[in-house]
Amino acid sequence: MTDLTTATGLTAAANLRRGLLITFEGPEGSGKTTLIQGIAALLKEAGTEPLLIREPGGTEIGERIRNILLDRASDAMSAETELLLMVASRAQLVREKIKPALAAGRVILCDRFADASVAYQGYGRQLGEETVNRLNEVALGGLSNAGGVTPKLTFLCLLPPEIGQKRLENRATDRLDHESALFHARVYTGYEAMANSGDSRFQVIDASKTPEQMLAETMGHFTRRLAEMEQAMAKKLAESLVKILLKDQ
Repeated sequence: MTDLTTATGLTAAANLRRGLLITFEGPEGSGKTTLIQGIAALLKEAGTEPLLIREPGGTEIGERIRNILLDRASDAMSAETELLLMVASRAQLVREKIKPALAAGRVILCDRFADASVAYQGYGRQLGEETVNRLNEVALGGLSNAGGVTPKLTFLCLLPPEIGQKRLENRATDRLDHESALFHARVYTGYEAMANSGDSRFQVIDASKTPEQMLAETMGHFTRRLAEMEQAMAKKLAESLVKILLKDQ
């Protein structure tokens, strides 16, 4: 991870002016949190202090919502209530943390975001993508082409649910962790659909690998994307300058 592409990408991250939202998705036990910590450490070494946030939560209000959502005493919660609470936490996070950080040019690493509701409530709870997307549009402040918040890059840490559930045996678990195998299989199907959607925003990471291998694979994709963004910004600037020069002739 010390090649020219990596160095260029990390330099681009350190020089961002518009900010960058990167999200991490995947089923339970897929190693997202460890991966985020590893990327954050590398960014700090490169001179960038990333903002680390999570969903649900990330704000004082969001964390209170998170406690309700994940508390095993909330087993009677309906699917619709779960979705609305997730979206409420997201709306607060976008307005209180994400939009200001993007405006300040910061790199944001978010542990789950809007795609999680598509997977967990859309597929897992079978509420459907259309319902989830309509509510997400409100939480994100509109569509991406109308000022809404959209991640530039989303890492899908894919791991078969049976393996993920086995990893949970050695850690504290919450209400969603204790859902049925069928529920977790539907969630995984949702993430697979994203991976196969053809959307360039999604980058699949093999979560069956070791944490070190996952970090190396992720940083390779991450830094290449940053380097591409820097080149695209330079190209756009050059094109704008050419137009100005031609106009003055």
